[in-house]
Amino acid sequence: MERLRQDDPHRIGPYITLARLDAESADRPVPERRYIARSTDGDQTVVACVPHIGADPTRWSIEAESARRLSVPGLLPVTEVGGTAGFPWHTTPYVPGLPLPAALESHGGPLPESCVRALGAALAESLAAAHARGVTHAGTLPSAVLLTAEGPRLACFGAVRSAAPDGETRAGLPGLDSGSLAPEQAQGGRPRPLGDVYALGAVLSYVSTGHTVPERDELPASLRDVITACLARDPAARPRAHQLLTALTSPISTVTPAAPQVTVLDTVASVLWPARVVAALARQSAEILAAEHSTLTSTALD
Repeated sequence: MERLRQDDPHRIGPYITLARLDAESADRPVPERRYIARSTDGDQTVVACVPHIGADPTRWSIEAESARRLSVPGLLPVTEVGGTAGFPWHTTPYVPGLPLPAALESHGGPLPESCVRALGAALAESLAAAHARGVTHAGTLPSAVLLTAEGPRLACFGAVRSAAPDGETRAGLPGLDSGSLAPEQAQGGRPRPLGDVYALGAVLSYVSTGHTVPERDELPASLRDVITACLARDPAARPRAHQLLTALTSPISTVTPAAPQVTVLDTVASVLWPARVVAALARQSAEILAAEHSTLTSTALD
């Protein structure tokens, strides 16, 4: 999170922008501009998202509306879509959350393996649920994952589809993370579920090593096979999301065989993020409260 710049919008629809969610210095691309914002009546805090300057607002709006109609556990819900053809926006409820690049920066490097497994299991479960409904997320990348006190949340629905239509080369387009883009999608192929699996493998690589395209030996030994399988260039060689979920949770099941009724998301919620990440979440919450107070005071004086 960082302060607004001069060229940032001061209002998005009925919301007053308070801060940027993503730091300008973030080491991974972000598919959209994301702001923490407050309703003018002071009753609601949201994350308000708008397309990058130069992006196709029509394609972006279509994906935003699709996300609004989608309800999958672990995916950040889009609650409102608005704006004009030239300046569309959508919102999601605000909870203190760190994009993965900010979480790694706060922690001082890659996260512990227990956190990697918990993160991967939660995201795999969300993707498996989406795939079971015939939906491809097409936007899984490090900056799309937010770490919250309740566990990880996945945003940026449809980023690949909104970047360019099928048939057009997507490699190198602004807002897309080349390391998280499945080869078939980079060449213009239609986003499909196994492309989400590739992207999740890149996310797990990033959180384990600090980059999305690591050497095999850099990966934690117990995760090496599963992550490299996700990153197979041939989609048919990748596991499906539900298979990945099983692979990531099997050690947890071995440790806690007496509680098979506990879901993966219950397990994830009980995992504590590293202390520096927790401190960063608390700091963000305090800063937003201070910014809200300042904004509401200024509005009242006006």
